[in-house]
Amino acid sequence: MTASGAFLAGGSANRPAQAHGTTPGVTSASAPMRIGTVALTVRDLDTVTRFYQEVIGLAPVESGPGLVRLGVGGTVLLELRHDPAAPLASRRAAGLFHTAFLLPTRTDLAQWLLHAAELGVPLHGASDHLVSEAIYLADPEGNGIEVYWDRPSETWAWRDGMVAMDTLALDLNGLAAAAQAREWSGLPAESYIGHVHLQVGGLEPSDRFYAGLLGFDVVCRYPGATFLSSGGYHHHIGTNIWNSRGAPVRMGPTTGLADVEIVADTGMFEALRSRLTPEQATEAGPTRLPLHDPWGTSITVAKR
Repeated sequence: MTASGAFLAGGSANRPAQAHGTTPGVTSASAPMRIGTVALTVRDLDTVTRFYQEVIGLAPVESGPGLVRLGVGGTVLLELRHDPAAPLASRRAAGLFHTAFLLPTRTDLAQWLLHAAELGVPLHGASDHLVSEAIYLADPEGNGIEVYWDRPSETWAWRDGMVAMDTLALDLNGLAAAAQAREWSGLPAESYIGHVHLQVGGLEPSDRFYAGLLGFDVVCRYPGATFLSSGGYHHHIGTNIWNSRGAPVRMGPTTGLADVEIVADTGMFEALRSRLTPEQATEAGPTRLPLHDPWGTSITVAKR
């Protein structure tokens, strides 16, 4: 999120907004649908791989010709696909706005902030979103990144199925003071991709796909953006038109987002399968549903 001002309430495509209380223990990973692996197409595999290892703190999990998979504790979070001839993605194209790496605690985020400062990594922003604290940057090929932690879910404010979020200035000095005196050794255990924020060409067709077809709930509306979640989380998917209003369908491979994997429990997976068109159903497998949003962004739903 880069714009300022409070989020606005709205409704969910094809279903009324559900009321949520301030339920303790809600996490991104505990939801019926969550983010799995994000895949990026990159020109310079070595440089981008080194960045995600040294700056973000991911560890190698596996690799092959033209492919590197990075993660935490053996779980793959990020897949880098090498295509040195890929045209650079336009900032105005549909695709990735940022990949958001969720750290377990505020202390972990503070320690990462000190690590980034020691490396001299340029930051693009830092925000208090009420539900979370977030720091923004980009990788060497311009792919947006958020590193954040969640405040406990019982502190999130919900009304009529909508969660209160905002974009306030983050006190970086106050955050840094929460760091413990220990050396940085990579992202801690239980870090994962908490959400993915996408650029789309229009919010209404985006809602029809991500809410109406995939089954996410719209939980926040903001000028030029919509935020969707599963299981009472504050958001797993963000969509915006801040740079990409009216963007056409993506044509051909470019650098940037190659695929977002969404992991769904059996009930959500089978409900989604029942909503597929005959054309979409022909590509479906027993445990994976390869789909594309209205702008050609690849979304793969995997059965948990």
